[in-house]
Amino acid sequence: MTHRLLALACLTVLTVAACKQEPAEPVDAAHAADAAPPAADIVPTGDPTASGAADFDMRAFAGRFSGTLPCASCPGIDTTLVLNPDGTYAITETYQDEAGAPAQMDGTWTVEADNGQIRLDPNSKSEDDRLFAIDSNDRVTQLSLDGTPAEGNLDYGLDRQPAN
Repeated sequence: MTHRLLALACLTVLTVAACKQEPAEPVDAAHAADAAPPAADIVPTGDPTASGAADFDMRAFAGRFSGTLPCASCPGIDTTLVLNPDGTYAITETYQDEAGAPAQMDGTWTVEADNGQIRLDPNSKSEDDRLFAIDSNDRVTQLSLDGTPAEGNLDYGLDRQPAN
């Protein structure tokens, strides 16, 4: 029971933090993934017992993912995450039914947890890292700050979008 309460508390903190809008420097995420090669199967090609991202093809996995994430203070957060082949990323979040410019952030992304999750490390050190589980080649799901999935029926997933 204590683990469930702790997980629920972490999820609540993550949801509230995700809904906090702060101005950020503009990022041109609209064309950032245009140079990404077509997506390939993300199954590691080397020793499945090896740790790290050595067998993960970041260039092949790079692309644009989008969806609407849950929000505690609005109907949802329209989110676009662009993972670039060079290990950089840009994320744009538009809070539905709220005035103001979309929140934008950029930084670097790495693969960790035996190729099972992505860590977004923002250039702005006032922002926290974010974690996403790699569900498949075409879907990532936002995790809590401690790397656990959200409990409940809310969808924290972003789906791969076709290249333009």
